[in-house]
Amino acid sequence: MQTLLVIEDNRTIRENTAEFLEMEGYVVLTATNGINGFKKITDFRPDLIICDILMPEMGGLDLLAKLGLHKGLKTIPVIFYSAKSEKKDIKSAMDMGAYDYIVKPSDLQDLLASIRECLGNRKFS
Repeated sequence: MQTLLVIEDNRTIRENTAEFLEMEGYVVLTATNGINGFKKITDFRPDLIICDILMPEMGGLDLLAKLGLHKGLKTIPVIFYSAKSEKKDIKSAMDMGAYDYIVKPSDLQDLLASIRECLGNRKFS
């Protein structure tokens, strides 16, 4: 089973997203911000990270930059799931190495399609 980590500070969005993905057959871990998320990443090494951009303590872009500093973690794909919808925000995230950027509110089927595409195309070593 593939493990996903949902990092989202909004409790309702975090719980709804996690429940939806669990019903699709994924093992889902959750975290409330980038600091807690980074700890879970190092402890569990998920197959994919779904992350908000704006969060307290450490946001999504800072988390992605921190992952890039760790050889064993920088290959974990990150899909941003954020309400920030300006083109410059999306471009910045993609330039930093995000796999995809989905603007909330969005149908969870869009997120699922991106997850499936990413994990289907990922080469495991």
